[in-house]
Amino acid sequence: MERYFAVRKYTEFICEPLVLEDYVVQPVEDVSPPKWHLAHTTWFFEEMVLSKYLKDYRRFHPRYSFLFNSYYESIGDRVQRPDRGNLSRPTVDEIHEYRAYVDENMIRLFSDLPSEAESIIELGMNHEQQHQELLYTDIKFILGNNPLYPIYHVDFHETPEPESDHGFVEIAAGQYQIGNSGEAFCYDHEQPVHTVYLDHYSIRKSLVTNGEYLEFVRDRGYDRYDLWHSDGWSWIKEQDIKLPMYWVQVQDAWYRYALSGLEKLNPAEPVTHISHYEAAAFAEWKGMRLPTEVEWEAAAPLLAWGLRWEYTNSAFLPYPGYKRPEGAIGEYNAKFMINTMVLRGGSIVTPAGHSRATYRNFFYPHQQWQFNGIRLCSR
Repeated sequence: MERYFAVRKYTEFICEPLVLEDYVVQPVEDVSPPKWHLAHTTWFFEEMVLSKYLKDYRRFHPRYSFLFNSYYESIGDRVQRPDRGNLSRPTVDEIHEYRAYVDENMIRLFSDLPSEAESIIELGMNHEQQHQELLYTDIKFILGNNPLYPIYHVDFHETPEPESDHGFVEIAAGQYQIGNSGEAFCYDHEQPVHTVYLDHYSIRKSLVTNGEYLEFVRDRGYDRYDLWHSDGWSWIKEQDIKLPMYWVQVQDAWYRYALSGLEKLNPAEPVTHISHYEAAAFAEWKGMRLPTEVEWEAAAPLLAWGLRWEYTNSAFLPYPGYKRPEGAIGEYNAKFMINTMVLRGGSIVTPAGHSRATYRNFFYPHQQWQFNGIRLCSR
């Protein structure tokens, strides 16, 4: 129970620097309003736990299941994702009342907890931690696309200490165990453990820096079709993408928007907020490549990671022998095993204790708004 409340309180802590007007904004479909995150993470415990395991539980509001279901078709209809920012009601105060109501009922459940509810509660806490990371990235998008470049928090450091060792680690050819044994919490798509054979490769100890990426920009990397996948080339031309998200050029000076405000671009910090398309084009420009996800996992014990989610050259697909869970929980990951790419590691906004070497994050190849970065492999 103590961990449950620590997770729940941290979500609200993230929102403390916000003003009321920030809670409802949805600039693009990928970004959900902070108010929606507060409600949806609460809905998960109400829908998946309390309604099933707490006797005589009465829902806080009969329509909240419709308002705050994210994508679970097996549960029912929902507000479509692009319309989340249209929900001026319920108010922020009412959402906090909803959170308190669900938490009070969770206390009742914890007093006589059915064993079959424990794994769902564990999933719910990890689900909320995922949304804490999304809260940070969505808040940054909301504020970073405001011409005033408002500060989220002046003391928020997106790179506490830049990396200095840019050498490569040699990984010997051989068989490697990939995947999570399940002895501690993991998501279903991290299993089962399986053996892969890898040829010898070398992988960089550090992430690609802003300074290195600026060289790519200055070398007209966004104008050279030979560096890009066909879909990536179409995307940058159709969307007029010429820089990483949040980069700003003022005359000859380069800046980037951070959660601490508009800052001069630090060339030593790892580049972030780029798409998989951009990562792959940069790697091509360097005469290198992105690692596969199994190469990344095999090398992870020899690397420092956690500053940025790191792109791999692997599609998000099930491992050999994967079994999709039944019901709504089966929708949690399995339905996204198409057209998305795997990222590994974690980022500066990943909650403490929520990252591990086997974690498989996944996003569509055009998405830039996460705290992501590039680690290179030799060819």
